[in-house]
Amino acid sequence: GGDILYDSGNTVDHIAARRGHYPEGRSENKGSEPEGAEVGTFGDDRFIFIGLERASLVLVYRDTDGEPEYVQALPGGIGPEGLLAIPERNLLISAAETDLMPDGGIGSVVTVFELQDGAPAYPQLVSADDANGTPIPWMAISGTVADASEAGKLYAVTDSASSVARILTIDATKKPAVITAEMTLTQDGKPATNLDPEGIALASDGGFWIASEGNPEREKNKTDSLLIKVSADGSVEATYPLPEAILKHALRFGFEGVTTVGTGDDETVWIAVQREWKDDEKGHAKLLAFKPADQSWGVVRYPLDAPKKGWIGLSEITAHGNGLVVVERDNQIGKAAAIKQLTYVSLDGVVPAAPGASDVPVVNKEVVRDLIPDLASPKGYVLDKIESFAIDSAGDAFIITDNDGVDDHSGETVLLNLGKLDLPM
Repeated sequence: GGDILYDSGNTVDHIAARRGHYPEGRSENKGSEPEGAEVGTFGDDRFIFIGLERASLVLVYRDTDGEPEYVQALPGGIGPEGLLAIPERNLLISAAETDLMPDGGIGSVVTVFELQDGAPAYPQLVSADDANGTPIPWMAISGTVADASEAGKLYAVTDSASSVARILTIDATKKPAVITAEMTLTQDGKPATNLDPEGIALASDGGFWIASEGNPEREKNKTDSLLIKVSADGSVEATYPLPEAILKHALRFGFEGVTTVGTGDDETVWIAVQREWKDDEKGHAKLLAFKPADQSWGVVRYPLDAPKKGWIGLSEITAHGNGLVVVERDNQIGKAAAIKQLTYVSLDGVVPAAPGASDVPVVNKEVVRDLIPDLASPKGYVLDKIESFAIDSAGDAFIITDNDGVDDHSGETVLLNLGKLDLPM
């Protein structure tokens, strides 16, 4: 046999983890599973390309005749196996083997990469090192809120695709944006269990409101959608279950986004329910209003667009002016994606109905941004789950997609600063 010239050790998995691509749920004993390999000489540089089947990345190294120099990671669909370098055209071709079209996912894709000068187009979000000197692991970002005073500072929650529920701090002033800190949600000093955080909002006392999606339809370990108040250090201070008059109609497509309007006794926490529950008219999802001062609940209904294919639901809700910005999306991916949009709901004159009331007001919505061109801007395919929207203290708007914990997903995360949107006040 030949001599071993280089051993990457754990660096391949660290590269994947830093980019949200480490397949925690599927890694078993294989980790990121480097499989395909290709070499090509581009001008004065010889590059080595390594396809990571389970992390769905193509790693690029510069051949130095010694230890290869890591250059960047490319997103190559799900399970990039075939790699072909075409140096005379400055191209690398990646062919992904996994085809999820029968399940409504993305199919096998061929991705074309061109060698260019300048900053890479991907990734748009990476993590810094933790106290141990290893990358802060992350995936499946499901809800985001901006810091009250520091522009470009975001707080995001990770959902049940991760084994531990956390709040991540993101510095979105950097390119790519950087996860700078992580905080585990705790209860009685231990990591909180049975939570599926989908939304996060700032509480007036410096802590956070967390919306946790329930699944009452599971056979085992049924959970309910919960509103949770956590302190600034991530410890759960209180949980607020829905009143029975609402809860008895709940289905598994539950709490998603959460936001707050008003202060003091007038503080109201608004929660978006993803899809219709049993008592909703078809094509209407609930927006719930909770007043911490008297712990009262109210209900309005939001009119959903009609889906061209699949279903349409709500993913995020963000207070702005005298109303709410809502992320409304279908569950389609790639060319089938038709509805990924921001809408505005004015709260002028809106009086939520009491739980169980027969007459529930329906709010008016105005489409303020079609997000499909934004999601298509990285030149890959349009990702399904736009689940985060936040407006920072400087007025810049941010969107982030949820990568499903790299489970039946390429692991890609899109984070875009949309700038200052023209929104009603």
